[in-house]
Amino acid sequence: MALDCRPLPAFALDDPASVREAFREATPIPFRQAWLDTPEPDFAPGSVRTGWREDSLYVLADLFDVDVFTRAEQHNERFWQLGDTFEMFLQPTGSQTYVELHVAPNNRRLQLRFAKPPSASDRDPFAAALIDDQMFDSRTWVIPAEHGWRVFAHVRAEAVGHGPGPLPSSKWRFSFGRYDATRGRTEPVISSTAPHTVPAFHRPHEWGELHFTS
Repeated sequence: MALDCRPLPAFALDDPASVREAFREATPIPFRQAWLDTPEPDFAPGSVRTGWREDSLYVLADLFDVDVFTRAEQHNERFWQLGDTFEMFLQPTGSQTYVELHVAPNNRRLQLRFAKPPSASDRDPFAAALIDDQMFDSRTWVIPAEHGWRVFAHVRAEAVGHGPGPLPSSKWRFSFGRYDATRGRTEPVISSTAPHTVPAFHRPHEWGELHFTS
């Protein structure tokens, strides 16, 4: 799956209406459960849009959710065990290293960098991959009237491993994932924008390719 990532017009980062307008022409990428013949009954839809400005990727995710919650209190906790989580996987084409970035509904952030996909034999890949220095910015809005929440993220190209040079004409592999937790349900409903054949997100060969256009 190839996706054009187009330049965004100027907009106000703290104004939800301005943010949404900036992404109006961006192609929405839907979440799905490609490893299933039909989605789980509790699967909730959502979509992600991308764009770029200067030296950064911008991401806007709209997530339908009947029960928006998280027990996360600090950055870099294991959000997927604590409630709802939006995830970004980004890898410059030609690189083996990739980043995994999480956002919780209360705008707590988690940052990981992997030299290769973790395997079952790795003792604690999370601890080894954790990055303390802030790699990206985000804002979240919980919207009860729309039964969901929205994530806006600003990821610097340098943090992803993009080398010197402008973003236009470059390519990144990408995937966006989601853990949709509901109080009273034992396990969250997971989904991804990638066509994964099994419910596992660390499979870069199944991710899409983001083409930065001018």
